[in-house]
Amino acid sequence: MTKNKQVLFISHGGGPMPLLGEPSHIDLVNCLKNIVGKIKKPSAIIVISAHWEENIATITSNATPDLLYDYYGFPEESYQIKYPSVGEPLLAEQLSSLFEAAGVESKLDVKRGLDHGVFVPLKIMYPDADVPVVQLSLLNSLDPAEHIKMGQVISELEYENLLVLGSGFSFHNMKAFFAPETAKGKSNNESFEQWLLNTCSNEDINEVTRAKLLIEWEKAPAARYCQPREEHLLPLHVCYGVAGHASTQTFELKVLNKKSSMYLW
Repeated sequence: MTKNKQVLFISHGGGPMPLLGEPSHIDLVNCLKNIVGKIKKPSAIIVISAHWEENIATITSNATPDLLYDYYGFPEESYQIKYPSVGEPLLAEQLSSLFEAAGVESKLDVKRGLDHGVFVPLKIMYPDADVPVVQLSLLNSLDPAEHIKMGQVISELEYENLLVLGSGFSFHNMKAFFAPETAKGKSNNESFEQWLLNTCSNEDINEVTRAKLLIEWEKAPAARYCQPREEHLLPLHVCYGVAGHASTQTFELKVLNKKSSMYLW
């Protein structure tokens, strides 16, 4: 916890599958419920989802955001999911002002709804949809240093009991998810996860080094095998930017038969 904020990076699974009782996501559902039991219920949530990229930092400012069913080929019931959370326009405006003051271009978006990287995990964590939610985009530059800086700006928010939620996936090779398991693939998955766990949670690493490791994440073992495109990793960089220190708890799990992880600060 940092400056009245709780910070959490999660691996959010495949589309709506965590909500459909899909066996390969049971570990994920249980992990999210476990985490909710460990943290204080927030008064508002800022979510950085892997599924929204913009030229500049963009923030939802609708008081009653819709949902974006931004997945394809799933059962009809997955397009009827409801999560009627409210937005928090004042928080969105406060965040935008902080970005501008820090030299980070930003804009408010009153029309965009919440994508599945937001409503799927939140429906598990806070099923009553009784916590206001603001979504923040990634930058389509995919520059890790810029995302850490975004997190550093968020850390300055004066907002009591805020949860900053990075919603991505520590392993996100779509082909590997649905291909037969190989010894090499398993080794690649485990090597990157071990690097990530150590980088995020080892208190013996100083923060200059930790930030450098995260910025240069492509040098990690099997980095591009595990993250062919890094949009599912970058919410973690934002989370680290907010916290600025080693994670206090880590959670290891299997999702779609791949080792994955979550981090709490």
